[in-house]
Amino acid sequence: MSEPEFTFELRVCQWAEREWPPEGTLSDDRVALVARQLGVRERRWDTLIVECDADALAARAVFGDERLDSDLLHVVRNAPDEWAYYRDALPDPGYPWRYVREAVHDAADRDAVETRRAGNRIEIRRRWHYPDWVERIVAVENKPDLDAAAADALADQIERDVALGLADEVWVATRATGDRIEPALFEDLPVEAGILAFDDGAADGGGGTDPDAAPGAAQEGGERASVVWRPSALAVDEPGTRIRERPEGATATGDRSAARFEYVDPEWKRGKRLEIAERAYERGWRAYADTMRTDCRHFRLRRHDGDVLPWCGAKRRGPTGRECSGSCPEFAPEPPAWRTRGWPIEGGPGKGFERLLARRRERVRRP
Repeated sequence: MSEPEFTFELRVCQWAEREWPPEGTLSDDRVALVARQLGVRERRWDTLIVECDADALAARAVFGDERLDSDLLHVVRNAPDEWAYYRDALPDPGYPWRYVREAVHDAADRDAVETRRAGNRIEIRRRWHYPDWVERIVAVENKPDLDAAAADALADQIERDVALGLADEVWVATRATGDRIEPALFEDLPVEAGILAFDDGAADGGGGTDPDAAPGAAQEGGERASVVWRPSALAVDEPGTRIRERPEGATATGDRSAARFEYVDPEWKRGKRLEIAERAYERGWRAYADTMRTDCRHFRLRRHDGDVLPWCGAKRRGPTGRECSGSCPEFAPEPPAWRTRGWPIEGGPGKGFERLLARRRERVRRP
């Protein structure tokens, strides 16, 4: 049985954090921050790679581990060096100032800016400079089994990504077939998208992992990614095109109606890219533990190429994010005795798994 797409997605994230870029290496002053399931309202990417300036990323840490949303970014990026009335200091946001006032209070609560009252006025002052830490954003769509139906749906998604130009590069990650020419090259994908073929060395989806190995045992093998097709750089600093609707069945039904689209300006793209990067900074790719039942007695983490991935002892494979829930027929809460070991009480193995993943997520935010 092949591994679930969810597990393949986690392996791609793990590979990207360890090996990015697929050809060559990042310079010593740059790092890759990897997250998953992020994007804009109309589009969510499976894997997101944010190439960062290492020193600037370290400077970003003073603003805390939680993301700065668009309102908070408006405040911290424009806060003055000297005390000033916030409505005089900040650019017109394009929406009511009462929301800016709320964002000022939120920023002060997070120690991102300083505030004081001058009569009925709230004055603000910069505490730290918000760094220009985001250099490039790379989007990866994961389709381990790229059959004809999946390729058709994926082609439409990638065409929209290319037209919008929100990411610097767009890739498709799929499982290597071993054929002399990978079948993905024959699919009708936009030529601007790159293609990565992953060979994890295991037909059963284990990636070289022995399901009966000790939980802490190191495993052999791991993902090997080959560049099947190199991507084109997208014009992130130019206006993009958001495709709203396109005719369907033009050949079969004679539908020749025009596509509906709209242009997006570069300023919107710059702001949205920074918001996405902030969410990536907060979540990383190990946030799957936030929605899975780590407190199930069958849940465990298994080492894979220096990192760990979820494993279900009952199913004897990596579980999907959807099936690892309280409604799973195999779900069994940890025995109470597991949760009371040590003092003070810190919970059972599930809480330990969550702490381990949190530490690893924290480590990559502190280059």
